[in-house]
Amino acid sequence: MKIFIFLLVFIVNSNVGGSESSQKEMPKHDWSFNGITGTFDKAALQRGFKVYREVCSGCHSMRLLYYRDLIDIGFSEAQVKVIASDYTVLDGPNDEGEMFERPARLADKFVNPYLNDNEARANNNGAYPPDLSVITKARKYGVDYIYNLLLGYNSVPEGLTVGEGMYYNEWMPGNQISMPSPLSDNVIDYDDGTDTNIQQLSEDVTTFLKWAAEPEMEIRKNLGIKVILFFIILGSVVYLAKNRLWKDVN
Repeated sequence: MKIFIFLLVFIVNSNVGGSESSQKEMPKHDWSFNGITGTFDKAALQRGFKVYREVCSGCHSMRLLYYRDLIDIGFSEAQVKVIASDYTVLDGPNDEGEMFERPARLADKFVNPYLNDNEARANNNGAYPPDLSVITKARKYGVDYIYNLLLGYNSVPEGLTVGEGMYYNEWMPGNQISMPSPLSDNVIDYDDGTDTNIQQLSEDVTTFLKWAAEPEMEIRKNLGIKVILFFIILGSVVYLAKNRLWKDVN
């Protein structure tokens, strides 16, 4: 009986292990901000913002960002004022008690493409486009998932049926996604002349989304390095002091 139970457990564990090993592993991209000394490439951040602005912002909001935050990625205050002025926000009431529209300012949050969630769903076949403010922290595998998802649109494999209004994506759980491929080669032009192939576009917009989710990352890393150095120096001083104080004690 014990032998039978052992064999049964062995078979089950073998099947589970085989299932896990057969799953496709998420490819890892080489990001400039990886590692304890990693930093954001401001040129990539500005390019990524352009991809978001011209491609993604038509459907996806970024409710946690203010236009003034763009100064942190290398834009001047004058440039950000121009960027913000392209959008309209509802303000008021005025002296007559009426609401009015005005151009967005530095202190305004990014303008939402939709008035409410119902309008967002109605314009996207019932699917709600998620807010992208912290999307890289909200998804398993983070930036690697977002990057690979943008590149994961392929023709439907033979024998697989995709629902109406859905698209095949090899990295989406279930392999079906309601969002059509948002990027393609040369869909936009970069001001700095950088090549606009789909891999570059995906990398830049993912870098921007990473910054949006963790704008304090570089400060945190710098502080962490200083704290580590402090404890190394402090530990060395304490060790030397201990040896000196107790050197005559047997």
